[in-house]
Amino acid sequence: MCGIVGYTGPRRVVPVLLEGLRRLEYRGYDSAGVVYLENGALTKYRCQGKLSNLERLIDEAVVTPSHIGLGHTRWATHGAPTTANAHPHSDCTGRLVVVHNGIIENYHSLREELKAKGHTFSSETDTEVLAHLIEDCLRDDLPTAVREALRRVEGSFALGVLWADQPELIVAARNQSPLVLGVHPEEGSFLASDIPALLPFTNQVVFLEDMEMAVLTREGREISSLVTGQPITRQPQTILWNAAMAEKAGFKHFMLKEIFEQPQAITNTVSGRVDPKSGEISLAEINLTAEECRNIDRIFLVACGTSWHAALVAKYWIERYARIPVEVDIASEFRYRHLLIDERVLTITISQSGETADTLAGLRIARKMGSKAITICNVVGSTMTREADGTVYTHAGPEIGVASTKAFTSQLAALFLLTIFLGRHCGTIDQAKQQELAQALIGIPAIIDHHLPKIQQQVSALIDGFYDCRDFLFVGRGLSYPIALEGALKLKEISYIHAEGYASGELKHGPIALIDKDMPIVAMVPQDEVYQKTISNVEEIKARQGRLILIGSEGNSHLRTITDDVIWLPKIHDDMNPILYTIPAQLLAYEIATRRGCDVDQPRNLAKSVTVE
Repeated sequence: MCGIVGYTGPRRVVPVLLEGLRRLEYRGYDSAGVVYLENGALTKYRCQGKLSNLERLIDEAVVTPSHIGLGHTRWATHGAPTTANAHPHSDCTGRLVVVHNGIIENYHSLREELKAKGHTFSSETDTEVLAHLIEDCLRDDLPTAVREALRRVEGSFALGVLWADQPELIVAARNQSPLVLGVHPEEGSFLASDIPALLPFTNQVVFLEDMEMAVLTREGREISSLVTGQPITRQPQTILWNAAMAEKAGFKHFMLKEIFEQPQAITNTVSGRVDPKSGEISLAEINLTAEECRNIDRIFLVACGTSWHAALVAKYWIERYARIPVEVDIASEFRYRHLLIDERVLTITISQSGETADTLAGLRIARKMGSKAITICNVVGSTMTREADGTVYTHAGPEIGVASTKAFTSQLAALFLLTIFLGRHCGTIDQAKQQELAQALIGIPAIIDHHLPKIQQQVSALIDGFYDCRDFLFVGRGLSYPIALEGALKLKEISYIHAEGYASGELKHGPIALIDKDMPIVAMVPQDEVYQKTISNVEEIKARQGRLILIGSEGNSHLRTITDDVIWLPKIHDDMNPILYTIPAQLLAYEIATRRGCDVDQPRNLAKSVTVE
């Protein structure tokens, strides 16, 4: 989950590295470091904490105009988040450095072997083993030594390597961790863990595949197989995002900006895929024929975290409209189950980054067992999109805030598109229903856009009595239950308040024991088909003096008789409630976290993209 940047070319390297690291800090911010070539030797700066600490350290130093170097921002796995454990890591000579994202599973045995040979270690990390292992293999050519060393490595890695004795090149390699090269004929060669780090400099990129190596010089790149050494030719892709899309644009935090970007993000997901008149859905990129749809016996939805909550919503939609049984799995559990999968199972993986380690492993397992696999993803060219049989891109644009917002609602929009597509091809919805559902989806961005400022005002007005609470419960039924889970996750992620989400009907099976006058409960109560059941559960909470915040439909006067703390939302098509009701849950978490003085965009212990198991 760490962030890597590298550059060689005519620009001054340190500003390039720092700019890239700023755009990758969402991947980890336990420590940061840079290294560059200076007068034939390597100069290294590292520090504990956020990138701003490193920037202050460099501001106080005399930095020469070097033109080649590497940078790293860390999310700690092996070893505490200290300066000693910060990357880059050096070999015994100090003339070779490595930056790394991933986990070296056999690092302990390699470390003991290298110590027996006389190598001295100065950190607790698995990464330092790579520097010494490459040193042990090094004769007079860095690419050869990297290839030889990595043959002995078990685990995941994306790495950049720099050696003072071959000062004109950077060696990069990947296996099960993302790495992308930036291409520019005049500006030199770039590498990074993710696209946003490259956008200030180029929109032409080349994605490395697993077990591939690249040698970067200011003139260009050479890609080859790590296993065979055979050269690989791969043309650059053009990224349509621009650097401004990853800036705050006047908002206090990226998270708030991304909450307000949701109408556009949903529009981007739907645009070009729905005929506004007929409701016909066009999803040619999923490579699924009508006959294949009719032959599906079962669907697995596989995801982690927020994406798993999107999958839970989709289960309701798909089973209702496509009449196909759906299983929803947390990817980290899915990959270790004894799965019953064959060619009549469709596996759908969901991931903002397309690099989530557990989800990617689940996709690979399902395909190996004969299942066709589709992925719903935001990042063009990511590993999951390259390995899946088909893809639905959400086109939400870069999401920098660690707590996912627009990626989630865009995933819901993509899953609803897929639901209509499956229902139509399976013959379980007719033309009229297709048109009704499509119109509901097309209309939701404008509704959110119109009501967002008012929702924020309502949320901001009621949090004074709640922001300092220690615990929260979120409850909902039917389509609102996954949104209760998502609301609780958002609150705990960025405010550090303990929060749990429950199906409303489950309260009496245990959680109701927690309710007293000090316990806030956020209840989702849209006027949908389970409204009366939900209200009964809310009345049970009120009877036990629970402090209720209701999120419900405008015009429902009954809610005011239950509590004064109501967030009003417009009455819309029931199937769009999960998208709309997500908005106040996100804003509630945001407003409480900012009131508590928490770091909203970079909450402690988290990283945006979980690329290690």
